[in-house]
Amino acid sequence: MAARGEVATMTSSSQDYKSSSMAGLFLLLFFLFPVVVTQNSVVPTTSTPSLFDPLTQPECTKKEHPKVSIQALSPWISSFSHPGVRDYSQLTLDLTRNELIVGARNHLFRLDLSNMSLIQATEWAPDEETRRSCQSKGKTEIECQNYIRVLLVNKTEVMTCGTNAFQPLCITREVGNLSSMLERVNGVARCPYDPRHNSTAVVTESGELYAATVIDFSGRDPVIYRSLGGMPPLRTAQYNSKWLNEPHFISAYDIGLFTFFFLRENAVEHDCGKTVYSRVARVCKNDIGGRFLLEDTWTTFMKARLNCSRSGEIPFYYNELQSTFYLPEQDLIYGIFTTNVNSIAASAVCAFNLSAITQAFNGPFRSQENPRSTWLPTPNPIHNFQCGTIDDEGPNEGLTERSLQDAQRLYLMNDVVQPESVDPLVMQDDVRFSNLVVDIVQGMDTLYHVIYISTEYGTILKALATPNKNLQGCYLEEMELHPSGVREPILSLQILHSDRSLFVGLNTRVLKIPLERCSTYKTETLCLEARDPYCGWDFRQRRCTTLEDSSNMSQWKQNITVCPLRNQTTNGGFGPWAPWQPCNNDDGIDGVSSCLCRSRSCDSPAPRCGGKNCQGPTIEVSNCSRNGGWTPWSSWGQCSTTCGTGFELRQRSCNNPSPRHGGRVCVGPSRDERFCNEGVSCPQPIFWSPWGSWTKCSTECGGGVHSRVRTCENGNSCPGCALEYKACNLEACPEVKRNTPWTPWMPVNVTQGGARQEQRMRYMCRAHLSDPHELQIGRKKVETRFCPNDGTAACETDSK
Repeated sequence: MAARGEVATMTSSSQDYKSSSMAGLFLLLFFLFPVVVTQNSVVPTTSTPSLFDPLTQPECTKKEHPKVSIQALSPWISSFSHPGVRDYSQLTLDLTRNELIVGARNHLFRLDLSNMSLIQATEWAPDEETRRSCQSKGKTEIECQNYIRVLLVNKTEVMTCGTNAFQPLCITREVGNLSSMLERVNGVARCPYDPRHNSTAVVTESGELYAATVIDFSGRDPVIYRSLGGMPPLRTAQYNSKWLNEPHFISAYDIGLFTFFFLRENAVEHDCGKTVYSRVARVCKNDIGGRFLLEDTWTTFMKARLNCSRSGEIPFYYNELQSTFYLPEQDLIYGIFTTNVNSIAASAVCAFNLSAITQAFNGPFRSQENPRSTWLPTPNPIHNFQCGTIDDEGPNEGLTERSLQDAQRLYLMNDVVQPESVDPLVMQDDVRFSNLVVDIVQGMDTLYHVIYISTEYGTILKALATPNKNLQGCYLEEMELHPSGVREPILSLQILHSDRSLFVGLNTRVLKIPLERCSTYKTETLCLEARDPYCGWDFRQRRCTTLEDSSNMSQWKQNITVCPLRNQTTNGGFGPWAPWQPCNNDDGIDGVSSCLCRSRSCDSPAPRCGGKNCQGPTIEVSNCSRNGGWTPWSSWGQCSTTCGTGFELRQRSCNNPSPRHGGRVCVGPSRDERFCNEGVSCPQPIFWSPWGSWTKCSTECGGGVHSRVRTCENGNSCPGCALEYKACNLEACPEVKRNTPWTPWMPVNVTQGGARQEQRMRYMCRAHLSDPHELQIGRKKVETRFCPNDGTAACETDSK
């Protein structure tokens, strides 16, 4: 708000929680009439008449299960998302490397199980040609992507299958390096074409892939198909609705001699209109198909109906299976069942023992002699069928003991698989469950099966599977994974029992949520009343701990006897601010100003059942416009001259007040000037004239002087000299060298014999002079010669 300008606030009254419409009415009046809002005040809470005591209102006496908001869960949650990636629907654990492998739209990820940090990201999108071919068949751009639908780890390999823009493709990859592709195979019969088709798959230890999906582009040929590995490929009978009738495949499990498939389909045996039944189907893993009859087709395919219903004089059936979870330690299959999507929403959780499933498969069949006859019970030719094979040498060697004629007509069991309990373990109306996982927790006195159930609107319910009637049908808590008002379905759930962690696949991210959060309960009362199987109060440590963290079993206490109840008392919380809107404000000083206003209501949540009202402003006023005003003129400033005409200045500012938030600026000049010293003449100045030119230098070289002069104008009192000298031509003069001519030879000594000695001379001078004529006579040079008197030889000269 500081960036938007000054903000004034108005606080909520103590009655705001009674009607959020009052805030809207006040805001309307606020916009229609001038409002003065100048301070942050707290209106005291007035007493409420007992007739309207919130604690006596029906909603405050209603029993509700605890709810944990996303804000309370956030400190516990680890999250992963990748820019632009959606549909994090496939989650697979690689416990050998402590990694979570995630399949999303066009991408595969390897994440660290401990903190959900990214180890490797691999893009796997359809090529452009495949995408264009998909769109040319009438599919949308969103449909023409690669949705991962099979993600199975088998030792050092991971099988990945995707829709690949309606051209299914499977790639076997290195489990430690998803970019390393070992084998590419056609994905038809292993992965659906359409990402909306329900499918499932499981890989056995020997490498066979059992897939339940649709095998054609239109989705009209459902199949349970075995491929890869060392066994021959087999499938269910093609285009035979009695085997599979518009099925929705849910899950598959490799258990003992059999592979089990859970699905829902249109019931062929139901004669009164169309209805959906939930099924469990199984095939023998050693089935090699028939010879001449049922070639390349299962000979051990059987299916039975699963019953999950609410008991009564007229039972209420939850016919549509949505999800299953297998607990091998208990030989239990937990399943979510719902009503049809076109009927009133209702959901339930039922658990089935493998022995009950086996008992149904060992019972009689239900068969139909011809398409018009009634479906009737038929005795089972082989009780306790255990996938035995024919050992006799001959054409039937290797086939299962079941006759091919029986296999062709007997596949639907007469008996219905009944759940462990008469009534569902969990039932709820007006909501549809989608996925579930189950954890086994050791409590103080018993083992608890804790069920985590995802709902269609993006929450996770935590419930107990227990025969204790006081605890049946109650939720320990409901975890909200989205902010209030946001609904987004949960795509998948995965549980890691050893780490007690729950992994949740959403459309935009993957979450990791710890299953035990005992430190949340700070007191003994909160710890015990949470009824959480993971937590108990440690009297020695005086804190809420898990059984493993307790100091002593005898000092650790739980109280899981009744359902936990939600504290209905809710303190009020403000909702988001409404957008800023224009409004008027009269502050009594500057008059009416145009402002921006916004409001918020105490409705997120509203205070209820004695909760505290919101504390703080409900209305804020900001950016109020204000017209500018001039300050008084300042005093005139100093004249710009001391004599002669000058000017002086005065100023004013537009800050009395300053314009703001669109207010008018001041009109007129901000400075004013006038002349000054107009009648004051200035005296004539006495000053030196400019220097004259320098005279010629007194010498051409060897250093001389020259001078210049100036005169004193308007007087004779100028400071300084009128004449100035300066040295010039300081460079040395050139050297002058000069010789005189030789004089004639003159005798200086004559011998008696007539020989003579003669001499001649000349003078040489050298000096640095500017004028050569100034050179004076210098050193004398004399030459002497000896001449014989008879003239027989030349005179000999001797220079000195």
